[in-house]
Amino acid sequence: MILRVRREENKVGEITISGAKNSALPIICSAIICDEDVVLENIPDIIDVRTLLAILSNLGLKYNFHNNTLSIKNKKKLPYKVLCEEVNKMRGSYYFMGAMLAKQNKIMITNSGGCNLGHRPINFHLEGFKKMGASVFTHNNFIKIKAKKMKPTNIHLEFPSVGATINLMMAAVKTQGITNIYNCAMEPEVIDVATFLNTMGANIVGAGTKKITIIGVSHLHGCKYKIICDRIEAGTYLILGALLDGAILHGLSGNYLRSLINVLRSSGYPVTTTNNTITINKIPHPSPFNITIGPYPAFPTDLGQPLSVLATQIPGTSIIKETIFTNRYSHVPELNKMGAKISVANNNVIIDGKTKLNSGNFVAHDLRGAASLVLAASLNNEDSTISNIETFLRGYENPTEKLASFGIKAQLVE
Repeated sequence: MILRVRREENKVGEITISGAKNSALPIICSAIICDEDVVLENIPDIIDVRTLLAILSNLGLKYNFHNNTLSIKNKKKLPYKVLCEEVNKMRGSYYFMGAMLAKQNKIMITNSGGCNLGHRPINFHLEGFKKMGASVFTHNNFIKIKAKKMKPTNIHLEFPSVGATINLMMAAVKTQGITNIYNCAMEPEVIDVATFLNTMGANIVGAGTKKITIIGVSHLHGCKYKIICDRIEAGTYLILGALLDGAILHGLSGNYLRSLINVLRSSGYPVTTTNNTITINKIPHPSPFNITIGPYPAFPTDLGQPLSVLATQIPGTSIIKETIFTNRYSHVPELNKMGAKISVANNNVIIDGKTKLNSGNFVAHDLRGAASLVLAASLNNEDSTISNIETFLRGYENPTEKLASFGIKAQLVE
């Protein structure tokens, strides 16, 4: 699939931010721990969610998904083999490991897929499961995890992995006793998952801090829950507003984007926030920046690629140091084809601006790299095409409508 993009008019973009992809995926998976029906609101209608729903169907679960509300009819027992081809399409399917261990102490799952961002091991997840009493068998094509009984324990994560924090937290919710996880990820999505599990009757304390304590309960009940809005989508459109004529974003607190807002303000952009709105205005002479990506509350890795586009339009040299992934540079050659001057050295993305970005035909290789190409193409009044745009649709809901609010004509072509 191809996205054809060009800028048609100058205007301030005003949009409402969709539900958070990085909350929706683990929350949908963790919903199956419960034996009763669950209703989830503000679920984004994106490819990754649709892929996850196909996996639910393969497990024999019935659901209804309409107008961003997902209703799941749960069962007391599910097949423990999760081997359908959809698992290969998205990394987030690994959240079924923690969910199935909590529900019935075993799972056999195909190795998960997702964007190629370099070495992305799940050893922190698996070592944590082992500490909880599970045996783990890894194969080239699948992983089998089984426990006679999950045991409470203390787990010290070597790195504050979001996925491992959430997976281990999920696995422990019905483990009788007290499980402590140390050096946890503190992202807002971790808090969202914990809040959802607590709404179902779990007893989780400390989400959003370096230590999470889970006191096991015997039963989770059905509930209705609304997930938070997507801070990465918001950040992407906030950067687009800085590139074009400004933006007004609804549905999200500026607290979730403090690191990005600080970078933009240090460059000279006026950014104002309320409990539910973020506004940015364009300025004539922004300053270059030097940032280091890291775990929350540091600058998020998911916004490094989009931010590099803004750097191409700022006179001077900006540097973005990537410390989490080893291969998050697929956007660099594509942006250089447009006319950017970007180099990579020792995990530093070095951008020399200001450069004109030309239209042309480009290829998206991963989700946030695709977002960076969309932003870059939006600067030009002539058509650009971005192929393999499915990678972008994995994480951005209704992009053509939202881009139109910024004066961008974007058309999906099969």
